[in-house]
Amino acid sequence: MAAEKTPLIRLAKRTEMKRSSMWMIRVGSILVALLLGCLPMILTATNPFSAYGVIIQGSLSRPVYLKQTIRTAIPLLGCALAIAPCFKMKFWNIGAEGQITMGAVAATYFALFWHDRIPHVPLLLIMAFTAAIAGGLWALIPAFFKARFNTNETLFTLMMNYIAIGIVAWLQGGPWEGRKGSQLIPMFSDSARLPTVFGVNCGWIIALVLVVLMYIYMNKTKQGYEIAVIGDSVNTARYAGMNVGWIIMRTMFISGAISGIVGFIIVSGANFTLYSGVADGVGFTSITVAWLSQLNSFAMIVISMILAVLEKGSNTLQTRMSVPASIADIITGILLFCMLSCEFFINYKLIFRHKENKEEGV
Repeated sequence: MAAEKTPLIRLAKRTEMKRSSMWMIRVGSILVALLLGCLPMILTATNPFSAYGVIIQGSLSRPVYLKQTIRTAIPLLGCALAIAPCFKMKFWNIGAEGQITMGAVAATYFALFWHDRIPHVPLLLIMAFTAAIAGGLWALIPAFFKARFNTNETLFTLMMNYIAIGIVAWLQGGPWEGRKGSQLIPMFSDSARLPTVFGVNCGWIIALVLVVLMYIYMNKTKQGYEIAVIGDSVNTARYAGMNVGWIIMRTMFISGAISGIVGFIIVSGANFTLYSGVADGVGFTSITVAWLSQLNSFAMIVISMILAVLEKGSNTLQTRMSVPASIADIITGILLFCMLSCEFFINYKLIFRHKENKEEGV
């Protein structure tokens, strides 16, 4: 009777797993993803081996390709660092797109109207500072309502994205429109553009500095400890005398500020102008980066580069082998799905009824 009541397959939380086993699962998931990615290419009469070769060549084979891949990875890395403390606290900040956008708006204001009055370096510093403040304040709005009224932060932060995009759309066709009827904001002057280092805008240096700072903040400071405690148990944090509402607002402001800096890097180092799609999905893709890296700042560097290689390589695949854009997106989606799914098998195990009975001596 006991055997009949036991489910055929059930899940159980893993108590411990060797590091070598974890990496075997991760490597295995990538191999499975590569095999599954062959299916859509075979259906479109594309040689899978040639296609994977094109993805690598199109993203890493030449210096110019590598520079473009790094440019793609910079905002992914910066935004993943931004949302990491929120996710550690189990505050689901889905509003990084809006925070990036508002940071870009603040930076663009000084790029458009102060570029001829402030020298190059001070102008860039002011743009970065105001972008951080704008992004932080934008993130502070849902944080306040969460702390004060316990609102749903997922929906609140998500809706804030569309408000930010709407503000930029209004600026494009209104106060900041360049040529009348163009619906375009003028390009930045040279004084409002980030300098390049090794052929890539110096945003990569800013991102690497943020990696170190975020690692120290999350692992070596009192505030990082408070974030971890709240993530484990809000009641425990309150019992320990922590002001949970204040910590939520402080953490969200920091998260929004870093996202705002990412917005500054995008408009000043890559696009040289502002438009409604300035975030370009970075805020959502960075969630994948954060989860795959297990909120580890240094692991985010690797994950960001992998996703950047996929994005840049998929574009090359589309142009060089005439593969439809949808197929390239499917391949990328399969890879991401398998990479994320492997974390499930690291944290949980499947227990089959007959195996469990055998272990119990039934």
